[in-house]
Amino acid sequence: MTTEKHGFEAEVSRLLHMMVHSVYSEREIFLRELISNASDACDKLRYAGLTNNDLLKGTGEFAIDIKLDKENKTLTISDNGVGMDREDLISHLGTIARSGTSSFMEEATAPPNARIK
Repeated sequence: MTTEKHGFEAEVSRLLHMMVHSVYSEREIFLRELISNASDACDKLRYAGLTNNDLLKGTGEFAIDIKLDKENKTLTISDNGVGMDREDLISHLGTIARSGTSSFMEEATAPPNARIK
């Protein structure tokens, strides 16, 4: 697994700081949101696997892992679902009020002739 770090622009960093400290002032609510996103990624893969079994090969049971690193004071939440690819992360990380899962579901439930990208 390769790890990359990308910084936010100063304005986005300030906005995220305000969001975390106002909307998500309770850490439990913020943590619940992150776990919910991981669950959405598993649901997205489960749904996509209904029409393409190859996507589910090697997946095993859907899972959300939470790891605590006391020394570095970090909490890592990971899942084995499908979410954003590298380009999506770079372009959408820090975007507020945009849900990749809701966009996916809108596209998946749209009439076939409306699924034009």
